Amino acid sequence: MRYRRAMPLNLESLPPTPRPPLWAPPPAARSLNEFSVLNAAFAAGAALAALDQAVRCAAPFDGAWRRRLALKAAAQVAERGRSDDEASLRDALALTRPGGDPGPAGRRYAAWRALAEPGARLAEVTAALGAPRLAVADLATIHAAHARSAAPAPLAAAAAAKAVLVRQADAQGLACAVADLVLAARLGWPGALPLLALEFASAPTPNHPAWDAAGCAAPARAPAAACALSAALARAELGRRAAAPNLRATGAPAVFAALLEDDVLTSAAAIPGVSDRGLRRLFDRLLALGAVREFSGRATFRLYGL
Repeated sequence: MRYRRAMPLNLESLPPTPRPPLWAPPPAARSLNEFSVLNAAFAAGAALAALDQAVRCAAPFDGAWRRRLALKAAAQVAERGRSDDEASLRDALALTRPGGDPGPAGRRYAAWRALAEPGARLAEVTAALGAPRLAVADLATIHAAHARSAAPAPLAAAAAAKAVLVRQADAQGLACAVADLVLAARLGWPGALPLLALEFASAPTPNHPAWDAAGCAAPARAPAAACALSAALARAELGRRAAAPNLRATGAPAVFAALLEDDVLTSAAAIPGVSDRGLRRLFDRLLALGAVREFSGRATFRLYGL
């Protein structure tokens, strides 16, 4: 990936990080049978109202936030019996040369990143995730019907996921992606968040009596993780800003912009005006200042991010 040249960063205070209210706790997975759909939908509405603030504030680290949520979604949803943790998914994509094949894990992560792009379209996302027994036209019909539904947004998203799973029981990732797109459309977001996969992994089958409550419980629980990740990135960005005056490297602003845009960078990232050697030295300095994290734990092929 080639990163664009940086624009001047806004040094004003970061917007406050929203968090779901304590007065509407989401149902625990083990207690769904005790929760009515109404209670689950109420908790989902409260949690989504908090997350809506994070989506609309357009924080400077919005790109990193979306792509890290995509990583978590990809790790939650197994594909054809295969599951990969966040580290292996991150490696598969980050360490593949431009134009190379990142393998099944990297392709799955790339698909969730495609969903996370503002303005992502259903056809692009479903093509990336793969829908071997579902036509894109059928998925478009499901999406359109529930995006225009009169039901509350959490119920509409849950119904869309159910409609996909009824047609293809093993298409859990695809069902979550369609539901995320429906949720974004109903809430008027500029793009979908990879959200529902964070909680749908343990949902019952669509014909289970607790399905409707589970469908609302997912958008009630997932916003807490998304808001917590936003708060962590906000703290990391404040640390990065505090370190910025101590850096003299001419390419530092471009590197900072790339860190805000992506999950992780390698020291071979194509950043205008910065050589591989210069990038390695800058990352070493940022690590020493506590302004970035190293995610791989390796001595070579290291991965850096907020």
